[in-house]
Amino acid sequence: MRGWLDAGLPEVAVAVADVQRAGRGRSGRTWQAPPGAALLLSVGFRPHGLVALHGWRLGAVGALAMIDAAEDAAGLRERTLWLKWPNDLVALGPDRQPRKLAGVLGETAFDAAGDIASAVVGIGVNADWAAAGFPAELADAMTSLREVALGRPIDRDALLEGFLARLEPRYVALREGRFDVGGWSVRQLTTGRQVEVEVAEERLVGTAVGVDPESGALRLDDPGTGVHEIDSGDVVRCRVV
Repeated sequence: MRGWLDAGLPEVAVAVADVQRAGRGRSGRTWQAPPGAALLLSVGFRPHGLVALHGWRLGAVGALAMIDAAEDAAGLRERTLWLKWPNDLVALGPDRQPRKLAGVLGETAFDAAGDIASAVVGIGVNADWAAAGFPAELADAMTSLREVALGRPIDRDALLEGFLARLEPRYVALREGRFDVGGWSVRQLTTGRQVEVEVAEERLVGTAVGVDPESGALRLDDPGTGVHEIDSGDVVRCRVV
């Protein structure tokens, strides 16, 4: 996708794959998905008027569009699915712990002036994937739309169409300087919960009090040291306070 953008593709372009053998996640992690089990796509942007500070919002609008489309495609109630900072779509398992349903990863390139030249947002959704086929080492930490919908088959084409229909107005709003702060905030699973965040070699524990709508940073309240803003890391544990 990056090469296509550099070659002059339109402002927004989408590429979809049927199988993934060496997908790349955060911190160099890899991900695989068998044929027909997942919706795998990359969305390329050459945005106009989006300041560097708000580059993360491209991934955010992709996540919001996908979470709405996923609930619709699977016939789920609103807020069955959640966002887990910084980039996962999750559903709560029988133990009330989050299980990963999808990942969103963004990469941004800047021009000489420091403005956003292009960005690629990759999204992988465990869609029509039965639990019997989950990798054994990940089975306790993952789920799929099919499993959340109690075995209902998931039409990946319908999921893609629903995503694109929801992405367009959200992206247009970004171009016009508007971002759905309310929608973004209400979907955050971590808000109001005690979380453990892994940052580099350190683990921080506190209560998540929200996500900063300007920077995208997780705001973590440590009783001993106050509120910290964490702009990168992984929430490795999340429980109700």
